[in-house]
Amino acid sequence: MFQPKRTKYRKAHKGRIHGAAKGGFRLSFGAYGLKAMQPERITARQIEAARRAITRAMKRQGRLWIMIFPDVPVSRKPAEVRMGSGKGTPEFWVARVHAGRIMFEMDGVPITVAKEAFGLAAAKLPIKTKFVQREAAV
Repeated sequence: MFQPKRTKYRKAHKGRIHGAAKGGFRLSFGAYGLKAMQPERITARQIEAARRAITRAMKRQGRLWIMIFPDVPVSRKPAEVRMGSGKGTPEFWVARVHAGRIMFEMDGVPITVAKEAFGLAAAKLPIKTKFVQREAAV
């Protein structure tokens, strides 16, 4: 699963995800992409589940790029613990995804395969997504 090798700080503030994506809203590498239509935190497990669904549907042909990385630690306190005594330990990692962000890109497969693969991946993610494709050069 994805997680940073090392970070500057062990714990992070929760924060809020406001507005549209500042970058990463156009296709960079592939011909097809899966775009987030809502702001949300996507966990490393969800990214991995979506990646497995895509690669299985592609049958190992073509190429896949994962354009998001879970770099924010989320801390939790154990169940039935009294208030106070500091913040909990980091439990898992998330990627903050803004609306309009391209999360996955794909190339080297027919459009039907790409649509099916991204449909399976979208079922693994907690947000509304949209299939996008590169405009044909005139």
